[in-house]
Amino acid sequence: MPRRLVRDLSKRFNVNTAFEIYKDIIPDFSLFQESLTKPFPVYLRINGLLAPPSKVVSALREKGVVMTRVCREHETLYIAEDLLHPGNLLEYFLGHIHPQAVTSALAAMVLNPRKGTLVLDMCAAPGGKSAHLADLMENTGFMVCNDLYANRHVSLGHTLSRLGVQNSVVTGYQAQEFPLRQPFDYILADVPCSCEGRFRETPQSAQYQENKGKTQIPDIQKKILLRGFDLLKNNGEMLYATCTYNPAENESVVNFLLNERDADLLPIHPGIVFEPGLTEWNHEKYDKRLTRTARFYPHHVNSVGFFMARIGQK
Repeated sequence: MPRRLVRDLSKRFNVNTAFEIYKDIIPDFSLFQESLTKPFPVYLRINGLLAPPSKVVSALREKGVVMTRVCREHETLYIAEDLLHPGNLLEYFLGHIHPQAVTSALAAMVLNPRKGTLVLDMCAAPGGKSAHLADLMENTGFMVCNDLYANRHVSLGHTLSRLGVQNSVVTGYQAQEFPLRQPFDYILADVPCSCEGRFRETPQSAQYQENKGKTQIPDIQKKILLRGFDLLKNNGEMLYATCTYNPAENESVVNFLLNERDADLLPIHPGIVFEPGLTEWNHEKYDKRLTRTARFYPHHVNSVGFFMARIGQK
């Protein structure tokens, strides 16, 4: 994001007080506040469905794009901090790259679906995570990409097509009412949230302000998570994810599932720095297993703030 826009956002929103409510749960809080005023870097995911990652990286470096691998474990995730318009590159139009925040890209990697399996992305648009799941599955198996809003199906279909996804179908159900006829091996529930973690971006920062007061969001999230769990096959796995810091939308929602269903939390190994989930917030105590969830903060990973819970069955 251009530095001028960052300054403008700093004037519109008081970053020193916007997240003061989380001062006691976000480590190095002053560094967290400082990170909110910094330009947002460009991250690229190399799409292995259409090109070998090594060749794509070489081609971009020949064009002068400075590519730095995000972490040793993932050969397809790179930061290109000085790249202003990745959408103008030929590699973008060819589907060889996809601009995607590293914490967002890690969601598919943490779920890590096996080849030949049945996968559901409950809230799929605009499609970056769905396409990544297909990449990890090597276009095998079958994936249902669901999103309620028909106008979002255009961007979803475009992303899947551009990135060479061939194992998917798009549906338009309410996620919390997705039909129970067919169980799935893997489910991604990257649910609607207050978008606090996208505060550095624009126009998502405005979306954060718009969503900030919507108290019904956790209720919808709980319904989606329950329906997702009920759609799992035996020994299936689910990933619950948000781009927000609010425990009411994160740990509290997952804790609700643990109380309502015979669910368990599985360990998360994302390959980058994260903080364990909370076991209490605002006088509410959560199941001790919530420490197996993961919180990602922008001053630690220089990306979108994120929360993940990897869920299985007891």
